[in-house]
Amino acid sequence: MRKSLFAIGLLAISYSVQAQILCHVDTNANMYVSEGTLVYSGGGVQTKGTGLLDVRGNVMIVGSGADAFKTIDAAGADKTDGGNIILRLNTPNSYATSTYGQLYIDGLSQSNVTGVVNKEYRTDKHGTGNFYQQIALPFYDKLLGSLSSELNKSFNSTRYSKNEILKWNNSTVVSETQAPWSMATQAFGYYMLGSNNNNLDLSNPPAANNGVYNLSGKAFTNQPIVNLVNAGNGVTFGPNGTNQNSYGEEYHTYLFDQFESTTSSWAGTYGKNIYEFGNPFLTNLDLSKIGYVEPGTVTDGNNITNIWGVQYSPGDVQYVDGAGSTFTNPLVMTYDSNGRPQGDINNVMVKPMGVFIIKLRDNTPQTLNFNTLRRFSNTARVDGTDYSVTAKKAFKNSNGTLKQLGVIGLDANGKEMGRTYYVVSANALTGHQASAATTGQAAASDNMFVTYEEKPTGGIDPNYNAQYSLYINEANENDFLGKEIVLHSFDYNEPNHNQQIVSYKFEVRENAAMIPAGVHTLSSGTGFYYKSANGNVEEVKQGAIIPVSSKSYSLYYGAPDKGSLATKEDKPITLSRTMVVYNPAVSNYIVRFDKNWKKADIEVYDMSGKLIISKKAVDASKDFVIELDGSVKSSYVVKVVSDKGVVVNTKILK
Repeated sequence: MRKSLFAIGLLAISYSVQAQILCHVDTNANMYVSEGTLVYSGGGVQTKGTGLLDVRGNVMIVGSGADAFKTIDAAGADKTDGGNIILRLNTPNSYATSTYGQLYIDGLSQSNVTGVVNKEYRTDKHGTGNFYQQIALPFYDKLLGSLSSELNKSFNSTRYSKNEILKWNNSTVVSETQAPWSMATQAFGYYMLGSNNNNLDLSNPPAANNGVYNLSGKAFTNQPIVNLVNAGNGVTFGPNGTNQNSYGEEYHTYLFDQFESTTSSWAGTYGKNIYEFGNPFLTNLDLSKIGYVEPGTVTDGNNITNIWGVQYSPGDVQYVDGAGSTFTNPLVMTYDSNGRPQGDINNVMVKPMGVFIIKLRDNTPQTLNFNTLRRFSNTARVDGTDYSVTAKKAFKNSNGTLKQLGVIGLDANGKEMGRTYYVVSANALTGHQASAATTGQAAASDNMFVTYEEKPTGGIDPNYNAQYSLYINEANENDFLGKEIVLHSFDYNEPNHNQQIVSYKFEVRENAAMIPAGVHTLSSGTGFYYKSANGNVEEVKQGAIIPVSSKSYSLYYGAPDKGSLATKEDKPITLSRTMVVYNPAVSNYIVRFDKNWKKADIEVYDMSGKLIISKKAVDASKDFVIELDGSVKSSYVVKVVSDKGVVVNTKILK
């Protein structure tokens, strides 16, 4: 085997004549890997004594089972106190956008990876008050109790204390308590760290920590291929999730299936076929193309034919006692039936120590190869080039193209405040779908701007606008050509909003790849359009920024004809973030109010027109439970009126 080494910023480094170690950093020597550079070693790497491998860029080690990755003391014994191989967070104060050192180890046996790596870490916290921080622990045989000193809080094994460490079990659909004296041995484990009254804040390290937390351990090398099968398959959740897990906890008190949240039913596949993973490596993971690809296409070896979607950033994870858990403002990508990604594609990268969730449509066995997902770049691969950790891979599909319009809301300083997507393809489905066939994704209740479920003729479907709005909205490019999708902002011209969206930026993709700047026309010969506040229909061009001058805009794929522009709704539709949704935690429907509402009147009528519930001046700061008889199968009309006179009407179909 030919071995080679290419390095930048290398000081006082020597090479071992033994095959197991190619690169050796001796006592008092520093090897500095600068930001944006790559150091490649075709064999083992070792530091000795005070020798330092200071990594702000990327280190790639590719060897054999006989090679080693070690940190040793002056006598040649294993040095386990760390401080010799450091993966830096380059700009801690801007940690969300900072670059960072990465380490890739391939081909070495795990038993020969004994070197201790220090990972500088800082990230957003996943809630307020009592919550659980979602995290991966990419360190082999790491003592979980060592997190207490590293993260500046004391962890224990007392369940419900919010000071415990939990680990998700995909098969049993339960988070299991981990003893602080146990080891982290599963590379892709999805861990949750309790925060009792905000006593864990990974966004704000103590001043003595130089702006970072510092976690250490032995890095994982290649991992076995993981089988995706039977997640929750043997679990019976019971009526509305009221059965109990092995800890005596009812499933509805913590389980929330965000991919089936528009139906909110515990029947069928709700809560099943969900796989929660942590990034097992100290290198980014690219999840953008793990869905189905055609034979003959250059791939990374993953081909998950029944994938529904991926959530790869937790956002705020909210746990409400007795009411389950929800994810606010996560990043979500879904896949169409041909395996093409849509939604949050460009940044579908899981950072080291990041976590993600995969939802499959059914229990057909699949596999996931983590090893080939590794990538140094912080953006997803694009089409047309080969695959490697340092390069890109080709991706093709002959089932027509998937066309995507991203609308990004910007404040006065050009900072992103939110986004939403409109996606079309020849095999997409138009309108509301009761089955899992859709790839649309419901929006979080506090999204600043959204689209709505469309009628087949265009415009808003009044049966669903008060039940959910959409973050990823899909329609068929043939039967919905030139028809209207409504984009609505709850932020525009609101005097009580400190930071307002003042402009929209357009981001256009075809089969996940960005089209050139300033271009409108896609491969089909047409493109996306929008109707501005003055009523004119304009072409959407890649990268264009337009001022926001009204609450609602119309989006189109294909130019609308005059007839479709003239179409009016049968009745005016009031758009509000107040929603009537089913809540399995209380086995009933609830009214979830717009956060700007103070009080509301609520009336519920049966289908004969009889008034069966009437409540005045309801407190809009909390959900209102519509107390319907669960044993009666019927339909109802719900009317909700705010103290400002805003009216929301919807139907409940039981």
